Parts: sequence; C-alpha cells; structure tokens
Amino acid sequence: MNEIAQSIIDAHGGLEQWRKFRQVRARLVQGGALWALKGQAGVLDSTTVTVATDRQWASHAPFGPVAARSEFTRNRIALLDQTEHVLQERENPRASFEGHTLETPWDALQLAFFAGCAMWTYLNTPFVLAWDGVSCEEDGAWNEQGEEWRKIRLHYPNNLEVFSKAQAIYVGPDNLIRRLDYDVEIAGNTPGAHYVSDYTTVSGIRFPTKRRIYPRLPDGNSLPEPLVVSIDLHEITLS
Repeated sequence: MNEIAQSIIDAHGGLEQWRKFRQVRARLVQGGALWALKGQAGVLDSTTVTVATDRQWASHAPFGPVAARSEFTRNRIALLDQTEHVLQERENPRASFEGHTLETPWDALQLAFFAGCAMWTYLNTPFVLAWDGVSCEEDGAWNEQGEEWRKIRLHYPNNLEVFSKAQAIYVGPDNLIRRLDYDVEIAGNTPGAHYVSDYTTVSGIRFPTKRRIYPRLPDGNSLPEPLVVSIDLHEITLS
C-alpha cells in the first residue's frame, strides 16, 4: 500500500480499525432509472445489504418477492429461501452478460450479481486499496462542486470481481472520497460518475450515506440527468 492509499484510508478511519470487523450491514433504499430499464423495477428498492470485509461476499435480504436473500461471490451467484435452500444459482455469472448493452434486460440472477458486486465494492472502498494487487496513482487535480479534488487512478487485479479493472476516485481536501468513476462492462461499458456525500461515523469508520450515479461524458464531466441509480444507507453497523 503506497502513501496515496494510506492517506485516503486513514481519513476514513484507518486500516487497523477497519480490520477489527468482518462485515458491514446497512438498510438500503434505492431508486433511479436503471432498475426499470433492466426490467427489475422495485425488486431492491428497500432491503438490507451485508458485505464481507475480508473476502468477496455480499447478500441482499430480502431479495424482493423472489427469494429470502441473495449470495454473491466472485464465481457464483445464488438466490436462497428462508431455509437456505438454493432456489437458483449460476456459476461464472459474468459470462451471462456477454453482448449486453445498457438496455438489455436482466434476469433475477443477473440483478443479484450486479447489486452484490456493486455494494461489495462501494462498502469496502477505500479499504480495498490495501488488498493485494490493487494499485493507485495520482492523476492530477479536478475542480468540481467548488472544491479542488485529487483524482486517483485505481487498478484492480483479475482475482477481484469489479465493474472495470481501471477506475478512478476523487478525494477532497480532507481526503474523503467525493466521487468514483468506472465503466460498467457488464452493461455495455456504460460510463458512470458516482457521487458520494453525507458522511457518518460508525465504530470509528467514515461512511457516505448518500450515493448518486449519473452518466459520465468523455471529458470526465457528468450529465445532471438521468439519475441512473440512487442509494441511501441507514442503520449502518460493523461486526
């Protein structure tokens, strides 16, 4: 872990404090245009999300009317009932998105994979910068929202399931994250600008509770509409 990663992680509570815990859980309220576009409106509008901090694992419970919960790992996605019986599962789930565009509808397992991958990454950022194989480097200054932000390029290894291996984060003068950039490869490489705000402190760790994702232009600026995804987190706990 280099000095860039260290400074950002320290601003969010520090690696020593983070490694005291194995899971993050939060009540999740979601909106935005993406879910209806994918034929999955309302399924995950209000649920509880749990992610692991020491491995790639995430679960949404309930998973709408479809299942009691989902289970996301890098190589498998599954939907389970209240007795933990597997209702549906898919190995190598990323392969099922081959040829997809932004408008291609998802089935329930694809929704579970997207949501699990997303929330695992979001809730583990920036501490994922300390994982083996993850690297970052400065990419200059960026002015937005009346502040000068540092743009940081991120590179993820092949053994982590993320939306794209090359991403970026922007941090403010306090080293807290303000924005994330990535291209959603499983949705036709759709470019997103993901803004985070309304930080709270839970067990010594700083979490943004408000997330808003908009289309990103080639010059790096974002469009004010449509609102692709909105995420609000409540009752965050670490255990």
